[in-house]
Amino acid sequence: MTTSLSGTNLTEAAESINKGTQFTSFDVDAFEVPHGRDEIWRFTPLRRLRGLHDGSAVADAAATIEVSADAAVRTETVARGDDRLGAAGVPADRVAAQAFSAFREATVVTVPKGASIEEPITITVTGPGSGATAYGHLQLRAEELSRATVVIDVRGSGTYADNVEFVVGDAAQLTVVWLAEAAADLVHVSMHHAALGKDAVLRHTAVQLGGEVVRLTGRVRFDGPGGDAELLGLYFADDGQHLESRLLVDHSQPNCRSNVLYKGALQGDPDSALPDAHTVWVGDVLIRAAGVGTDTFEVNRNLVLADGARADSIPNLEIETGEIIQAGHASATGRFDDLQLFYLQARGIPEKQARRLIVRGFFGEIIAKIPVPFIQERLSEAVERELAVTENN
Repeated sequence: MTTSLSGTNLTEAAESINKGTQFTSFDVDAFEVPHGRDEIWRFTPLRRLRGLHDGSAVADAAATIEVSADAAVRTETVARGDDRLGAAGVPADRVAAQAFSAFREATVVTVPKGASIEEPITITVTGPGSGATAYGHLQLRAEELSRATVVIDVRGSGTYADNVEFVVGDAAQLTVVWLAEAAADLVHVSMHHAALGKDAVLRHTAVQLGGEVVRLTGRVRFDGPGGDAELLGLYFADDGQHLESRLLVDHSQPNCRSNVLYKGALQGDPDSALPDAHTVWVGDVLIRAAGVGTDTFEVNRNLVLADGARADSIPNLEIETGEIIQAGHASATGRFDDLQLFYLQARGIPEKQARRLIVRGFFGEIIAKIPVPFIQERLSEAVERELAVTENN
């Protein structure tokens, strides 16, 4: 189903309240324990969060954060009282507040004013280990007129919740690839907060491949006019996996742009005793009355490769002014296109190879947009491994 909106009659809301009024707090006790009837938790398998949502998951270990960067990049380990923490946003759910209240130390990575970092900054986050629980906090700061690319590589096992901040200064450009390709037992709940200054550019790509339950909540806030945010996502779910993405882009400044494109595939073995693969994508865009000149579009596509696999896709627009360039959304979930398969097979391509070509093309659009060659290669190989699983079922 595809919907495009433009012009003056542009009001659509998934809920009766303004998305921007969602309650936020650094205090975990300010949030009620979530349950399945809560809108922001209704798709999440709460029983599989190992107590992250109700306070019973006590930190008994630590995740490790390792930074490899150019000498010009500053890396600091700071305590919770550092006044820079929280600059990009405040936790908007109980798990994020729990993570902020419980982390032992935070890592702050700063790209100095005017610096242009050519080689990607690599940040490796390793979970606390099987049976262990940890909380963390990471902040990336791109100061005015700086430019950098950051790869956040989430690995390991256990139970882990964190907040990740992106503070993008005036006219700065920050490209981020967040890659969750962890062990099969990892439960990871992460909230990403982005604050963009005047004419700032953020390119954020989220990749979900590993883990048992991985839930990413992303929130983008424009703090000055002329900001530009591109949010890309790629996910491939197998039996036993729940992969969830919830996004909010808040257009509260004039002449800002946002583009969201997430693509996912789901597969599974009908004879497996594991829960069927489940993915969730919820994309919210709020254009406030002050957001004149906004240009925004969001798209989610899902390819279902097995019976029983389930993809939930919910795009939402809430628009308070008609003085915009455009606003629209599109969402589609389905199986292989029989016409595409027929076209390829009619040209002598065997069915298995034809299916591979279709899936490669499906994800190719996202992979091609990642400006890090070794990540492009890694993702292409990961998709090939996933396809091999499909063919063996």
